Amino acid sequence: MSIATLRRKNAKGKTARRVLARLRRHARVLKKVRGTGERPRLIVRRSLRHMEAQLVDDDRGVCVTGISTRAKEVQSGLGGDERGKTAQSRLAGRLMAERAKARGIERVVFDRGGYRYHGRVQAFAEGAREGGLKF
Repeated sequence: MSIATLRRKNAKGKTARRVLARLRRHARVLKKVRGTGERPRLIVRRSLRHMEAQLVDDDRGVCVTGISTRAKEVQSGLGGDERGKTAQSRLAGRLMAERAKARGIERVVFDRGGYRYHGRVQAFAEGAREGGLKF
């Protein structure tokens, strides 16, 4: 949902204010962050249960690759005690780095999507760094 849509609906309530604040933060970040062919933008999206990430080349307007914590590689790669959402995010970050390196990408620009840099977003970023991506 966009900022204009929320304003048009005159959304009220705690959740609407949070979403609107996150979208404002994301718009502010997007003014400065831009992905190129050599250094694409690593976009992170967080839901209540899962994380999704994409590498986007903004010059061409294409998604280079993506991953989600719903992917079979992520779900099967977790041990018994590591079933938590943060562990899933860290593993997804490592797998995203592997997919990027397979396409010849080593440097990216991190777009946290307006989310605070802690918890699962931070774990994903650290996992991607462990996998060899440079921010």
